[in-house]
Amino acid sequence: MSKINIKIEGKPYQVDEGLTIIDAARNCGYEIPSLCDFNHGECNQGSCRVCLVEVKGMRSLVASCVHPVSEGMEISISSPKAAAARRTSVELLLSNHSVDCQQCDKNGRCELLHVAKLTGARPGMFQGEKTPVTVDELNPSIVRDTSKCILCGRCVARCKNAHGLGVLGFENRGFNAVVGPAGNRPFSKSPCILCGQCVSVCPTGALMLKSEIDKVDEAMALGRHVIVQTAPAVRAALGEEFGMKIGTPVTGKMVAALRRLGFEKVYDTDFGADLTIMEEGTELLNRMKNGGALPMITSCSPGWINFCETYYADQLEHLSSCKSPHQMQGAILKSYYAEKHGIDPKDIFVVSIMPCTAKKFEKERPQLVNKDGLKDVDAVLTTRELGDMIKRSGIVFNKLPDEDFDQDIMGEASGAGVIFGVTGGVMEAALRTVYYILTGKEHGAIAFTSVRGFDGIKEASIEIGGQIINVAVAHGMKNARVLMDEIREGKSKYQFIEIMGCPGGCINGGGQPYVRPVFLPNEDPDILDTYMQKRAAALYSEDQRNTLRQSHNNTQIQQLYKEFLGEPNSHKAHELLHTTYAGREPFRD
Repeated sequence: MSKINIKIEGKPYQVDEGLTIIDAARNCGYEIPSLCDFNHGECNQGSCRVCLVEVKGMRSLVASCVHPVSEGMEISISSPKAAAARRTSVELLLSNHSVDCQQCDKNGRCELLHVAKLTGARPGMFQGEKTPVTVDELNPSIVRDTSKCILCGRCVARCKNAHGLGVLGFENRGFNAVVGPAGNRPFSKSPCILCGQCVSVCPTGALMLKSEIDKVDEAMALGRHVIVQTAPAVRAALGEEFGMKIGTPVTGKMVAALRRLGFEKVYDTDFGADLTIMEEGTELLNRMKNGGALPMITSCSPGWINFCETYYADQLEHLSSCKSPHQMQGAILKSYYAEKHGIDPKDIFVVSIMPCTAKKFEKERPQLVNKDGLKDVDAVLTTRELGDMIKRSGIVFNKLPDEDFDQDIMGEASGAGVIFGVTGGVMEAALRTVYYILTGKEHGAIAFTSVRGFDGIKEASIEIGGQIINVAVAHGMKNARVLMDEIREGKSKYQFIEIMGCPGGCINGGGQPYVRPVFLPNEDPDILDTYMQKRAAALYSEDQRNTLRQSHNNTQIQQLYKEFLGEPNSHKAHELLHTTYAGREPFRD
């Protein structure tokens, strides 16, 4: 790209032609306050007016997030006119904003407060009527509070860009404008898949996850036998809540923190992932042998399941009947574990630490309640909620020793289970075991790198035991739709497909720590382009270090089948570890 010459605050710079003023300034070491601008223009409507700057020769101030640089342009960020205008813009936003900051999930992570401080915004400068408020907390996953919405449009753009859905949009006009599903209806009556990607980009508390910390507190106070399990992606991101560099694995410190929080047992959901592979791999081979519905599609991601039930209800037979790993593990805890320890399953309270807001909805599915009326999992906390629990308990996370998961009954886990947290990981884990089942030997290289990476759709043809298995991997519903349309049209060439709801997979789930460059001064300038790769590297490195890297070699899994389940896909395994699906109308009354 060709370079052009500009000046910022009188200093000459050469920048790439075609950049917006805000991006050019950022590359030159300046931070222009902004709210609607996000992630290289993924959203930049110029609507918040917080990024106004003065350009020599222009009649009025310009929004730097949408105005491109040009040869010879002279830009002033700090001129009295620009500074005063930015401050007024923020004061106007605050005048229509609920300021119950103490109770807000975004407290300490709120970009509106950040720009208010940068601009010197004064409280109460504009008084008067406020826009009518909608608070939607009718679903288990996400809370929408329009009193904190600044109409930046980030959530609208993320839903469209990640999933091609457009669940969120601008409703009404002028003073009564709000952002919400069509007709300002609740999420529970919309086609929202509850993935939480909108929450992850919202700069204020307008979109927040629905906390379940109180449920855990209550269970502990009542003396329940409270067991916690942690998803693989959590260990790759939890450290970010305590100032650690993105991509720092904190497995040992996470376990130590959970013990100090008072959980009876601390288990790794990687065990449930290994169990999933045994069931899912066997299911795939049975379908291929007996003429079952192909391609078979993974069922680990609840956001993806919500999408499939809503938009492809006529294709549900292609979904694996396997529960997701944490639900499987919850079912085993309330059966096999309870039996081994002589505990009434009704007294066991299972908490899952997940990177995902949709997991909160998943645990409430009626199909995941057993014959005794017990849920497999009782509470789901996200990575951010766990961070909050650790902080409120006074635990100095960075000074914790590294400790191991509890080792009894379900303490062993493979590297194959670890990589469930990144797109392509479930597919790779399954291929490691399917290869062994079909050939009677391990895959020499262990890893199947052809299904790794962050391309929207990856495909590979794998020769195993003299037969070719065609596979595909997709993440984000925009990519999933491509594969699902091929299936609907009878054109799919695959036997096995992995689909993850969130772009990048669980490492980028809606419950993971926020990635906001303004709050990450020690990260590289390109962190929005690299954070997923860094989190993924943490998981792949843990897989590489693990001496056990295939699910079928997990000796505690083998013992579970020998003592309790019989064999993969047995009647008992189906009763405890498999589920069903049901189509849903996009807009529900």
